[in-house]
Amino acid sequence: MKFNFALVLFSIPFLSHSQVVLKADGPGETYELISSVLAPGKSAVEAADHNKLGNHASFGRHIAEVWDSDLKENVFEFYSHISYINADKTSTTDNEPVADVAQKQRVEIKTYDGSPDNLKGTLGETITYQWKFKLPKGFQPSSNFTHLHQIKAVGGSQDMPIFTLTAKKGTVNQFNVVHNNETIVASMNLSELEGTWVQITEVIKVGANGTYSVVIKRIKDGKELLSYFNPDLETIRPDNNFIRPKWGIYRSLKKVADLREEAVRFADFSIAEGVNEDKKK
Repeated sequence: MKFNFALVLFSIPFLSHSQVVLKADGPGETYELISSVLAPGKSAVEAADHNKLGNHASFGRHIAEVWDSDLKENVFEFYSHISYINADKTSTTDNEPVADVAQKQRVEIKTYDGSPDNLKGTLGETITYQWKFKLPKGFQPSSNFTHLHQIKAVGGSQDMPIFTLTAKKGTVNQFNVVHNNETIVASMNLSELEGTWVQITEVIKVGANGTYSVVIKRIKDGKELLSYFNPDLETIRPDNNFIRPKWGIYRSLKKVADLREEAVRFADFSIAEGVNEDKKK
């Protein structure tokens, strides 16, 4: 039997407070499952088949639940195609110019102002985000941008992301951690993420002088591939109300020759108020 809800709100030993989990539970009603956890009664999905800007409904839903033989569980698979754009030429999102929107493409899930308060990072709180993630072998990022996770804000200067985990084409393709859309604070070769499951743990203390850490570990052997910590970093701007996460594939179409059809897998999303105690050891 398929259950439509995967909302878990409880205290567990390695977290200081409650945790909300989004976990794939088998094919069908995938958008409904995602929204029931991240924005109950609303939509937490941005995809080309699912909103007024979409123009690729013929493919069907761009996020599915599939069985993964490595993790031995159902996971979310995000599909991104080069044959469509994410917007028509009369509408925009995020206050972006129409010309810019028409050259971008997104398949993402998110929390936002319609989400419950315990999924919003407010001043003084510490939030732990954790998820599993697998890029296909030969993944082709844009030389402009291919974002895979963002921490954005709501209110005030909300258009510019605060943190971005992004892939970028280069002589050697890179996976970068970017602060305030301009400063690369950590980096690794993208090839280390291809064809293997990793677990990402991101801990943010929300404040003008907040703290930020991100750790990426390979699941099959526990090897740490990337680690970054900053004890004094702006993690919310003065005019922002709260911060919130996005996951998926958000890429530029300005250089389509860079790209190919992609299927990226995510699993076991977790949002927790409080610090993962494992990070203290």
